[in-house]
Amino acid sequence: MSRRATLVAGWTLALLAIAAFAALGRWQLSRMHEKQALLDAVAATLADRNPRPLSAAADASRARTFDWAAGEGEFLPAPAVLLDNQQRGGRAGVRVYRAFAPVGAPPLLVELGWLPVPPDRSMPVSPPIAGRQRVQGLLAPPPSAGLADAAPASTAHGNLLAIRLDGAALPAGLGLDGLPPRVLKLDPALPLGHARDLDVLPNTLPPDKHLGYAVQWFGLALAVLVTALILTFRRSRR
Repeated sequence: MSRRATLVAGWTLALLAIAAFAALGRWQLSRMHEKQALLDAVAATLADRNPRPLSAAADASRARTFDWAAGEGEFLPAPAVLLDNQQRGGRAGVRVYRAFAPVGAPPLLVELGWLPVPPDRSMPVSPPIAGRQRVQGLLAPPPSAGLADAAPASTAHGNLLAIRLDGAALPAGLGLDGLPPRVLKLDPALPLGHARDLDVLPNTLPPDKHLGYAVQWFGLALAVLVTALILTFRRSRR
């Protein structure tokens, strides 16, 4: 292969690599901005805490937004939903959800908190909550499901173990016709449920991590460019 052909092939590969690394860096930056905007929206909602009725969970036009909501009702005598693969403090566990029927509004899922799962994978027990309750918390989209797709399975205690909060598959197991597009993340100050917080990015990367990865990808793109230039000048001197 001639020197010119070698040079053209080398630069073609270098430019393709630079373009790929730069594209990955831009994608990481876009994810950073998306998640930062999400955190800013949640912070504004929590600062205001002007409660909306729990019926707002069924508002499809606000399915991807956040609202502080409050209301009264009762937890239904239906199985608890255990969302699998949930980390807290470096420990594996599940997030517990129960169907709640507000007064004058359709039932919705309420996140009661997190429970650990032992190494033998025996599922924890979350006792039912009886009687009239007043609840409040953050209406939010359910946790991201990623690429997971599977129907919920029954546990030894009659609860439902799920790897995603699938609005199409869950209602039948709970004896419901359907579920709103948002869930209620229960206020940690309420004396109900288990250990919990109002983190809307559980088990996922925060904005600063995306920024770090973006810097790495752009750094790789720059490294390829510098390497290609050095090799080109060396061949020219020879």
